[in-house]
Amino acid sequence: MTARIWAVLPAAGRGTRFGGEVPKQYLEAAGKPLIAHALDALLSHRRIEGAMVALAADDARWPGWTSLHGKPVLRCVGGGERADSVLAALHALPDDIDEDALILVHDAARPNLRAVDLDRLIETATAHADGAILGAPVRDTLKRADAEAHIVSTEPRSALWRAFTPQAFRRGALTAALERAGADGVVVTDEAMAMERMGAHPALVEGREDNLKVTTPADLALAEYLL
Repeated sequence: MTARIWAVLPAAGRGTRFGGEVPKQYLEAAGKPLIAHALDALLSHRRIEGAMVALAADDARWPGWTSLHGKPVLRCVGGGERADSVLAALHALPDDIDEDALILVHDAARPNLRAVDLDRLIETATAHADGAILGAPVRDTLKRADAEAHIVSTEPRSALWRAFTPQAFRRGALTAALERAGADGVVVTDEAMAMERMGAHPALVEGREDNLKVTTPADLALAEYLL
């Protein structure tokens, strides 16, 4: 039996690193908000059935989308941290989405996701019990610095990857992993970190380098150029 697949987008953040009054997921690139590009990329994929978006309780900018590409777009109230929003979205998914369903967690401010990467991620995550994430091997030379920004050493990069999204895991396993991290007082920076704490070893799927997350104004300009 083929696993069902849903997407989750944590979008309750304020984007404080970017600056400005508009949360970065609502900044426009190529004529529409970043979150619209992200949802379009996900829901245009034939295997993804719908999306759950976790929003801030006082979000007045959400356009009120209820469907895209003929698929449901649902929303819930997120939390103060990324993990809180993802967990809230997992709990808010429809009851018929069982624990073995594959959940793709994607950054709302990562607008340039390509179908070929989604194909490869879904194929790998479906075959791998511990799930999978998109990423790319580190290619730059890495330097360790001291408090004054002086080089202390050069770090080996041969086994290091940059983590992208989507990150794909079974609903039940990811829910349990995020609940455990919260109970332990650990702030996880991505879903794979929560899974790793449970002893899982998610697969790494090399994705396109242009699947960038908008964090700075320069990122936004680059994302618009790529789009």
